[in-house]
Amino acid sequence: MLYAIIAVIIGLVLLVWSADRFIDGSAATARHFGMSPLLIGMVIVGFGTSAPEIVVSVMSALDGSPGIALGNAYGSNIANIALILGITALISPILVQPQIVKKEMPVLLGITALSALLLLDGRLSVWNGAALLVILVVYMARTVLQNLKGADNLIEDISVELENTQMSLRRGLFWLALGLLVLVLSSRLLVWGAVTVAQSLGVSDLVIGLTVVAIGTSLPELASSVVAARKGEHDIALGNVVGSNLFNTLAVVGLAAMISPMDVAPEILNRDMVVMPALTVLLFVFCLGKGGFGKIGRAKGLVLLAAYIAYTVYLVMGSFPAS
Repeated sequence: MLYAIIAVIIGLVLLVWSADRFIDGSAATARHFGMSPLLIGMVIVGFGTSAPEIVVSVMSALDGSPGIALGNAYGSNIANIALILGITALISPILVQPQIVKKEMPVLLGITALSALLLLDGRLSVWNGAALLVILVVYMARTVLQNLKGADNLIEDISVELENTQMSLRRGLFWLALGLLVLVLSSRLLVWGAVTVAQSLGVSDLVIGLTVVAIGTSLPELASSVVAARKGEHDIALGNVVGSNLFNTLAVVGLAAMISPMDVAPEILNRDMVVMPALTVLLFVFCLGKGGFGKIGRAKGLVLLAAYIAYTVYLVMGSFPAS
């Protein structure tokens, strides 16, 4: 099992590193071929921050490990809200813009509710996956059209940052190719190590997916949210989490279901699909404030972090058979 643990650690480190290089290379290449900063911003916000989750879940589905595929997606959503926003708010309270409450949060609540409904029959089919991907395309098209009329602060901030980042086309293509290659290889290493550790400990791959893999693939969101909050870029700090959760639910689960339809473990319905919507509703309540401006301060951050610790302890304690 030692080699498996080493594989998980190395896989996580390489996954985070390669995702960052892949994002930089993709943005530089797209810019050189004339893609607008708006569309590049959409890719960075969405697919960029969710690249580790997407690749890991797709590889897990191909390897016949649905527990890691779904656990990674839903576990990342739980970690994004409770762990990442909890830590970020403790470091620097997050100011919430009215548009987050009026636009992004209602969409996230609706998609979270839809994902729960799709799991009620105990199976994710190809048609379920296709439906999620269609919703993703519609959402992205709607967002692009809205931003063409008036730029969203989050997209605008990231677009400006991208324009200030200089990289040649040759270097962009190099990091794009290398980042993608390492992303795929590291995800396979991570999945193999996670499954081996789960089998050695006698726990399900779902638990490993919800904990180790989910936290590992959420590290890019943690790093970017903390840095953004410290710089006072509250739109990016909160937008990273909301955008990542949307893409995890639609793209990550949708692609995994399209590639390999899977049965849904009862624990996901009875436990994780209760916790994830509950945390999403709690986040929405925390975002509310007078005059449309809310604030996720340190007290709320502590509540979120305590909720994640309690969930993780319950998860781990319940994963081992009683002696």
